[in-house]
Amino acid sequence: MINKNVKREARIRRHARVRKSVSGTKEMPRLNVFRSNKAIYAQVIDDVAGTTLVSSSTLELKIKNGGNIEAAKAVGKDVAEKCKKAKINKVVFDRGGYLYHGRVAALADAAREAGLEI
Repeated sequence: MINKNVKREARIRRHARVRKSVSGTKEMPRLNVFRSNKAIYAQVIDDVAGTTLVSSSTLELKIKNGGNIEAAKAVGKDVAEKCKKAKINKVVFDRGGYLYHGRVAALADAAREAGLEI
């Protein structure tokens, strides 16, 4: 049986490896994704200034079952709309050490469809 802390630490190591090369600037911030069993969160981050420019989550949108693909699509669309209001057109995608599959991919695809350039 795999210990859940081992899986979590492996994800954190993968994320750190990706973060060596993926960084957000004011012109092209980083779209970071975090997923839990119950919710999915997205943040648009300027790493140079160390600030979060835009954020969205299933908790913020008050989606009852936030752990499914439809909820991830809603968060992706919401974060893209908020980026448009903040005059952010291009972002660099940071999958957070997760596989680009399922909810993570659905969030990115929904953000692209809503007009965000990834």
